[in-house]
Amino acid sequence: MTAGTAPLQALIDQARERLPGRDFGWLQSRRAEAARAVAELGLPDRKSEEWRYTSAERLVSHPLHPAAPARLDPAMLDALAVPGLDAWRAVFVNGRLAPAASDLEGLPEGVVVESLRAALEGEDLDLTAWLGRATGDGGHVFNALNTALIDDGLVIHVGPGIELERPLEMLFLTDGDEEGSTASPRNLVVLEAGAQLTLVERHASLGGGMYFNNGVTEVLLGEGARLAHDRLLEEHGAAFHLHGLFLDQAAGSHYAAVNAALGGCWSRTDIHVRFRGEGAGCELDGVYLAGDGQLVDMHLDVDHAVPGCASRHNFRGILHGRGRAVFDGRILVRRDAQQTDAHLANANLLLARECEIDTKPQLEIFADDVRCSHGTTVGQIEAEQIFYLRSRGIDADEARRMLCVGFAVEVLDRFRVPGLRERAEERLRAALGQDNSED
Repeated sequence: MTAGTAPLQALIDQARERLPGRDFGWLQSRRAEAARAVAELGLPDRKSEEWRYTSAERLVSHPLHPAAPARLDPAMLDALAVPGLDAWRAVFVNGRLAPAASDLEGLPEGVVVESLRAALEGEDLDLTAWLGRATGDGGHVFNALNTALIDDGLVIHVGPGIELERPLEMLFLTDGDEEGSTASPRNLVVLEAGAQLTLVERHASLGGGMYFNNGVTEVLLGEGARLAHDRLLEEHGAAFHLHGLFLDQAAGSHYAAVNAALGGCWSRTDIHVRFRGEGAGCELDGVYLAGDGQLVDMHLDVDHAVPGCASRHNFRGILHGRGRAVFDGRILVRRDAQQTDAHLANANLLLARECEIDTKPQLEIFADDVRCSHGTTVGQIEAEQIFYLRSRGIDADEARRMLCVGFAVEVLDRFRVPGLRERAEERLRAALGQDNSED
């Protein structure tokens, strides 16, 4: 066993007997292969370029164990509701679907939305061709850990040409009352040719205490399919959150996502985009916030492997107190990917001298007929801006919050669901209201 992975291997051993689908040879084989990868890959350290600024040792210093089933207080669910959101909803508690809290009635014919556990045991869908297609070899050790622990999550299949008129919400709730509780949701989103869907994904906490959410979502878009994906992370300050989003796009498909990381003690989001057919497009927007004791890590890996695809990526970070953030964005344009249009921007606002941002936008271009750009900025609030607002009767703290929200609004305005944009802004304001650092 490679050094550092003992807590992860112990987690696999504890969960093995309670995982579903043990009668399926193909699933057991994938789990076993992933478990071997966990042992062989080892815990990422600072010698790895992708983990240079983010230590995983803080995570594995806690004893990890599978999350136990938890009860959901209806009042808590009401408090977490997004005002004005009319959507189908799938609610997960500690990584397991909570049917009583979910609402999946009235889905159109040709659309299947069910828990991964139910899909593994049912006959409606054959997952063998889809599960693992976008992830490939699984990437780092935590993606392999998720595969080794495949248990539950949401499976979405939208048939050819179907457009869902209402959004679909995935709400993942975790109860961290017992330290080291670990959930490993695995989601699969398959849109056939010409299908369209708006997907809302949220992660929130039910209680205090340290827990670890290690999720993976695979998105497979058929020709001409369109997916709008709003994601909001609002977990409490003791939570560890790691999520890998793997996107596989066929010709003419379009994916647009807004990612807001506004909670957690230690969070990392890995987004992998692979263009498999010409004329596909991808838009990624993101905003992240890090204060005292928080680390937020955003990684993009965009692979232009075919001609005529377009990608645009715009991420903004706000750091206060002693917050730390990492942004690592890589766009690869392969030799045959002529007429690629790709742009990457990262802007950061530092509110205190103790903040730290490590930002590294990258372009690797091997084609000659392309339009590509990348850039990053790191700055502070100008004293003149504060003075202007204070001269109009606004106190210094509120002036600072207004300027921060104004900095983030370019991303927040891209949320498809208005209530989600308002919720993200409220959380941003609340977090900045707790900060007493000086400009």
